[in-house]
Amino acid sequence: MFLSDCLDLLDPVFTFDRFMEGIDLQKYLRKIPRYKTGRIRYNPVNMLKAVLFGFMTSGYCSLRELEDNCKVNLRFMYLMEREKPSYRTFGYFINEILSESVEEIFADINRAIFEEEHVDLQHLYIDGSKFEANANKYSWVWKKATEKSRYRLYKKITELFEAINEGLAWNGTKISTGTEYVPDYLDEIAEKYADLYQIDEETFVYGKGKHKTVQQRQYELLRQYAAKLREYVEKIEICGPERNSYSKTDHSATFMRVKTDYMRNDQLLPAYNVQLAVADEYIAMVDVNHYRSDMDCFIPLMEHFHDVYGFYPKYPVADAGYGSYNNYIYCEQKGMEKYMKFTMFKKETEDKNYRENPFRAENFLIDEEGTMRCPNRKAFIFQYRKHVKGNAYGRQEEIYQCEDCSGCPYVEQCKKAEGNRTVRINQELTAMHKEVINNLESIQGALLRMNRSIQAEGTFGILKQDRWYKRIVRKGIDSVRLEVLLVSIGHNLYKYHNKKNRISTAA
Repeated sequence: MFLSDCLDLLDPVFTFDRFMEGIDLQKYLRKIPRYKTGRIRYNPVNMLKAVLFGFMTSGYCSLRELEDNCKVNLRFMYLMEREKPSYRTFGYFINEILSESVEEIFADINRAIFEEEHVDLQHLYIDGSKFEANANKYSWVWKKATEKSRYRLYKKITELFEAINEGLAWNGTKISTGTEYVPDYLDEIAEKYADLYQIDEETFVYGKGKHKTVQQRQYELLRQYAAKLREYVEKIEICGPERNSYSKTDHSATFMRVKTDYMRNDQLLPAYNVQLAVADEYIAMVDVNHYRSDMDCFIPLMEHFHDVYGFYPKYPVADAGYGSYNNYIYCEQKGMEKYMKFTMFKKETEDKNYRENPFRAENFLIDEEGTMRCPNRKAFIFQYRKHVKGNAYGRQEEIYQCEDCSGCPYVEQCKKAEGNRTVRINQELTAMHKEVINNLESIQGALLRMNRSIQAEGTFGILKQDRWYKRIVRKGIDSVRLEVLLVSIGHNLYKYHNKKNRISTAA
């Protein structure tokens, strides 16, 4: 009996199989080790098809589900040619074989789909969502708390060194103290201390009723402080300069505020920030980061897009989470139009009172001499320039102060703090905001905004609600990226089959 005779002609497995036949799958499987002895391998091409088809049909397909489908599901039996690999075999195949080539598979499948469907990659709709990581909820490590504990430990180490120096006054030896220490320095001090007093750890006493000598106490504290300091250094290195927290059970996960707060206590949860760039309902690019803010994810996503497709999209459309000075300058440098909202976009466009408020610094009058004046005709004097923290392009703000606010009739409307009013101005950023408003308020901008909400947010809706992919299963950012790429491949193949099925039904 042929298994193909048991399936419908419009079954998704036939659409999938015909599509995959047009792609050279062997080039992804060249690194498979060859053994002269042992059991004959399962056909790696069939296994690759089974894995991708599993993610196409289920959204996320577990290893046990793959094993079970190969035993009872006619579609998988057709793809595997009746072979029945175990879940361990699928796990080895995904982790060891596909992990290095999954991005290439994703890019090649996308190119084949986009060429056939004539997908427009110049209009890219970007959105991000935080997926909860597979980590314990109460396993947080906070970078700032660790740094505070480390400085408290520095103080204890200094006190210990001073106590040791008092005991060493008889031979003139003195340990140099400072404000900060490293674990290796404490280990060196402990070794010299043991040599000086001829300390043997086997003679140490412990327990109730035992009296520790001063040398034993100080030596144990040296070892204890060195181990604790090494632990603090390791935690800060794991966090790195870009994060403020991580999970003990998944070091790549960062604690973020997730929208689906099922605990209902506004608690931070370990999560990953998954970024999608959608074109004509297909996921053109996907990236996984441990940044809490979407602003920091835009440039890596666009660079990844350029590495795969060889160009930058003309119209990257995103919501207010992506509009920043860094991203706008980056778009200018790469020839991309500014279609990302900024934080106050909605208030600027919908709140007329806010937009036309005469007491906003942007609405102050500039006289013929170039002096900025408030509604009371008082001049604002330039004070200094201030560098904006976290800016990659040297952005600076100009600080101006009113010459005299005393006796002003508008003081209650104009300012809240005491003294003369101070304002911060950045003419370049203000001009960028006006350009963004003009772009997004045009007819084309309105259509792009509408499409972004339908396609980018709709894609996340399909993944989370229709295909039930709501939480990360794997641990480690490399494994998570592998998982998300497989889910994205499955989504694109799922979309491709649905479009083909609609055309066939209509015909």
